[in-house]
Amino acid sequence: MDYKSLTKRCKGPAFPAKECCSAFKEFACPYVSEINNMNSDCAQTMFSYMNIYGNYPPGLFANECRERKDGLVCPLSPLYSPNLNASTADSTPPRFISLLISAATTVLALLVVT
Repeated sequence: MDYKSLTKRCKGPAFPAKECCSAFKEFACPYVSEINNMNSDCAQTMFSYMNIYGNYPPGLFANECRERKDGLVCPLSPLYSPNLNASTADSTPPRFISLLISAATTVLALLVVT
C-alpha cells in the first residue's frame, strides 16, 4: 500500500475532515475485502502504518469519517473489479468498510497501552 496518497492530502495540524475522509476512502476502498476480513490483521496493520506515516491523532478517521452505521460506503469500481462492465457497475450495491471503527478502536487501545 502506498500511504502517500493519503498523507499528501490529509495533513495536520487541522486535519480537515472532508479532505481526510475523501483521501481515506480513495486509499482504503480498493482493499475493502482485505480490510473486512476478520481472519487477518489487515485493518489493524493499515491503521498502524497510517499513524506512523501520517502522525494522525488517535481516532481521527473513526470519529470523522462516518457515512452509515455499517461504515464507509465503497462503491464497486470496474477498475478494481475486472468482471464488471460499465453497465453493471452502476447497478452493483456498494460495499462497506465495516471494521474500520472497530479496528481504529483496537489500534487506539494498543497505543494507549504501549
